[in-house]
Amino acid sequence: MTEDDNCALDWLEAELQDTFDEDIEIEFSEPMLSREIRKIYLREHPEMLDREVYFRNLLRLQSELIKVQDWVQHTGAKVCILFEGRDSAGKGGVIKRIAQRLDPRVARVVALPAPSRREQSQWFFQRYVPHLPAGGEIVMFDRSWYNRAGVERVMGFASEKEVENFFQDVPEFERMLVRSGVILLKYWFSITDQEQQLRFLMRIHDPMKQWKLSPMDLESRIRWEQYTKAKEEMFARTNIPEAPWYIVEGNDKKRERLNCIEHILTKIPYEEVPHEKVTLPERVYNPDYERQVLPDELYVPKVF
Repeated sequence: MTEDDNCALDWLEAELQDTFDEDIEIEFSEPMLSREIRKIYLREHPEMLDREVYFRNLLRLQSELIKVQDWVQHTGAKVCILFEGRDSAGKGGVIKRIAQRLDPRVARVVALPAPSRREQSQWFFQRYVPHLPAGGEIVMFDRSWYNRAGVERVMGFASEKEVENFFQDVPEFERMLVRSGVILLKYWFSITDQEQQLRFLMRIHDPMKQWKLSPMDLESRIRWEQYTKAKEEMFARTNIPEAPWYIVEGNDKKRERLNCIEHILTKIPYEEVPHEKVTLPERVYNPDYERQVLPDELYVPKVF
């Protein structure tokens, strides 16, 4: 093992220790669940990935994502990643772990609300175009233009003619993006019917997650088969060589996150960018400067 390898391992141990509390806070959910729901969840997930294995690999992958970020900035690359899938399939959790240690000025998340009346009158893709990445940017769409092939179609918000126009237009739209130099990745997060039901029950019984359960989510349970048919046609008509779909199995959230990030890294041709050694300059002290005493009311009370 080389000296660089030893340094990398030392760094990983230190980072694991320093960020453990932060990661536990992000993962924190089970204590809010009733004992009965917790027992059901653990019984249904007997082979979940070990927590220590998960955290070690997550940190390793996040360190690689930082290299991707540096490469994107250095080369002016444009990366656009679409995250689609069933309600409660884990898209948000994956996006959160990708963005967790990245610079928000380089890597940003786009989660658009329902279109306004003005936006409804525009060319369908128009509201998405301003959010596409410029050079040196990574953009992650938490749901994208594929809303038209999914929720808008199933819920009747788009006519069959509008859906057909979308299927005609989207392959060429994505080919245009790729021809312009955008690295376009499309992920579909898949969970079983049983797993979705369990996660919805957890949201109902967890006061810290009830906000995630929208009327649309509840409706999606009723229309499970309609969503399945819509998904199947979407894959058949939009899985093009220039921008193929990738399916991430999500019943185990930890494996889902690691597998997706690992795959993203294989699809971006990044290289480690050399950095100049940073030297911390000495502070300049002015003997004539006297620090002012600020009034107490400006300070946040020390409750803890």
